[in-house]
Amino acid sequence: MEVLSSRTMIVTDDLERARAFYEGTLGLSLAREFGAGGSVSGVVLFLGGGFLELSLGPAPSFGRSMKLWLQVSDLADVERHLRQAGVLVLKGAERMPWGLDELWIEDPHGIEVRLIEVPPEHPLRRRID
Repeated sequence: MEVLSSRTMIVTDDLERARAFYEGTLGLSLAREFGAGGSVSGVVLFLGGGFLELSLGPAPSFGRSMKLWLQVSDLADVERHLRQAGVLVLKGAERMPWGLDELWIEDPHGIEVRLIEVPPEHPLRRRID
C-alpha cells in the first residue's frame, strides 16, 4: 500500500467553535472550505505534512482514545500564547522521559492535543542510517 496523503477528521456539531480553536487559537492555515448551496459544512486546514478536516455533523464522544500530536518549533512561546488565550492546559511544558518536550492541552471537544518540541540532541532531529 502506498499512502499518497493523510488527513485527520474531527466531526463536530459546532463548526464555528472548532474553527475558532484550530484556525484562530492554534493558528492553522485554511486549505479549503466545502459545502453545498453557499453553506460551509466543513474546512480542511494545513497540518504540517498532512491535513486536519473539521466537518459538521453529529459529534461523537471521543473519550481519551484520540490524541492529536503536533510538532512546533518554540514550545515555550506556544504555551504562553495558549495560556493567554484561556486554553485548558492539561500538562504544562516539560521534558518527558522519552526525551521530547511536551505540552498537553484540550480542544473544545475534549480531544487531547499534544504539542511537541524536539530538542536538538533528540534522535528525531537526525537521520540514523
